[in-house]
Amino acid sequence: MFHVKLPGNDAIARQPDEHLVTHRIKLPQKVVEHPFRQVAKRVIMALTLLLLCSLIVYADHDGYNDSSDGSVDYLDALYYATVTLSTTGYGDITPVSDAARLINILVITPMRVLFLIILVGTTLEVLTERTREEWRLNRWRSTLRDHTVVVGFGTKGRSAIQTVCATGLAKEQVVVVDPSSKVIDAATAEGYAGVVGDATRSDVLKRAEVQRARKIIIATQRDDTAVLVTLTARQMNRGAKIVAAVREEENAPLLKQSGADAVITSASAAGRLLGLSVLSPAAGMVMEDLIQQGTGLDIVERPVIKAEVGKGPREIGDLVISVLRGHRVLGYDDPAVGTLQATDRVITIVRATPTVQVAPDMRPIPQD
Repeated sequence: MFHVKLPGNDAIARQPDEHLVTHRIKLPQKVVEHPFRQVAKRVIMALTLLLLCSLIVYADHDGYNDSSDGSVDYLDALYYATVTLSTTGYGDITPVSDAARLINILVITPMRVLFLIILVGTTLEVLTERTREEWRLNRWRSTLRDHTVVVGFGTKGRSAIQTVCATGLAKEQVVVVDPSSKVIDAATAEGYAGVVGDATRSDVLKRAEVQRARKIIIATQRDDTAVLVTLTARQMNRGAKIVAAVREEENAPLLKQSGADAVITSASAAGRLLGLSVLSPAAGMVMEDLIQQGTGLDIVERPVIKAEVGKGPREIGDLVISVLRGHRVLGYDDPAVGTLQATDRVITIVRATPTVQVAPDMRPIPQD
């Protein structure tokens, strides 16, 4: 059985007993008041009603009769208020005057109803909230299609999500999978749905609806984990685009054999960027700008439009750096390109603006 919670850094190191954590699905939610504070407020309201009722009874204590001694002091008034508001009603203290009975009808009876609503309302609210969140979870799972699953919400995973969302992908279409509950809490706080669990297990990926995902980003902390996740994800979804990150370059071929469409070597990519920045700080700044989607210059992939068919890569308005023809990636100056064809796709550099959304058929180039 898995717990459902509905919703708002670097990946936290895995604890020794994390494999015992129950698989949970967490959806983004608005920040709500702590349950203990809510209960405390209701208890204070109930006690306030009880005190007010006792003062009302004591103010008219001559209109009440106590079967034990005939007189009603404040302790008797508090006792009467308690048994009356809780609907116990032993009958040992009763209103005898017309004024006392009228006050019971017009004041104390409504207070009794309000007192019960405050106490019983807490339980009803819990049951209602649980039902509502179960309905929300079922609706979320039934409507989730062609989404993006991100395994690992560390520096790499977080940056990958931000890059993809900068192109127009809604946060509701992103599901984060991580073994740490604290990491998933951070993801849901940013508006993403999250699944707590080990992504190497097929049942965990199934809760993230990997079988219906369009894109899968694997940004785990360990290369061996990335291999196992890739194998499991590819087995569950043959058509999804899987992009994985590895630390060691020697493990990249293994990831591709496991089913990854693209593999980014994070250590080597960072090292090359460092080396480029040493040789030319300006060139390093340009590369940093290119890999930050949504600001400055962006690298985008788009189909060739009808007006561009038959022209060379340098003859169209955008700055073309590569042409995708079938399964081949050709440089803009490759003689094999010739002129652009209707089935080609081009990789271009364009100037990004904060308000411009990239069209659905224009996909960002995976970067680390």
